[in-house]
Amino acid sequence: MPALWYRGVMTPLHVRAHQDDVAPFVLLPGDPDRARRIAERFFDAPRPITSYRQLLGFSGSYQGMPVTVQTTGMGCPSLAIVVEELIQLGARTLVRVGTCGAVASGIAAGDLVVAVSAVPRDGTSAMYLGGEPYAPTADFTVTRALVEAAERAGRSVRAGLIQTEDAFYATTPDDVPKLAARGVLAVEMESSALFTLGALRGVRTGTALVASNAIGDEQFVDPEVLARAVDDMVATALEAGLALHGAGQG
Repeated sequence: MPALWYRGVMTPLHVRAHQDDVAPFVLLPGDPDRARRIAERFFDAPRPITSYRQLLGFSGSYQGMPVTVQTTGMGCPSLAIVVEELIQLGARTLVRVGTCGAVASGIAAGDLVVAVSAVPRDGTSAMYLGGEPYAPTADFTVTRALVEAAERAGRSVRAGLIQTEDAFYATTPDDVPKLAARGVLAVEMESSALFTLGALRGVRTGTALVASNAIGDEQFVDPEVLARAVDDMVATALEAGLALHGAGQG
């Protein structure tokens, strides 16, 4: 693996943490500010483990379960680097906690979406697969744990197909009917690479998303409403991790 010596210990090139810094269960937000918020609001005894390139990472515990939150940055290329290096450092269950643009009717801003699989409209997955057809799919046990955790908390949740894209502004309202007709619930920018790497590297992956808007909306959801919905999503992901941990799977 490409690595360097950092503070006297060999580490990956980008996630400059040590092997004993990273928990088996990892949350993956794209935004470094969200990573910090997760650590400060949800972790017991959070501690920073890396800040290189503002890919902020923190470790701590949640109700006794070791947990890490690690920024991935925006898009599949950045996420793939981070995930590869987290796996080198011992991550075994990786859950993306992010936002998405809603496609399907009935999904409002602030609603929770759990991805079962992702249409891979990204270049990173194609690079890993040599351009061969593939259906990137989340781990079933992780997906089930996310849905069940949401239901236990009384949260409405939609589980199903999403689409991963490289270009944030490429999909337009004109694309929505076609996507919806194919069963796509929402669009985002990272999950297909995460699911592909999960299969290739033999680790478990999942994705929970909050809808920030419907494709074509001129405005995103109010920031305070979005922040509360994201906190609820993070709590759902942590409770799912706790259930997996209690079953000896986390």
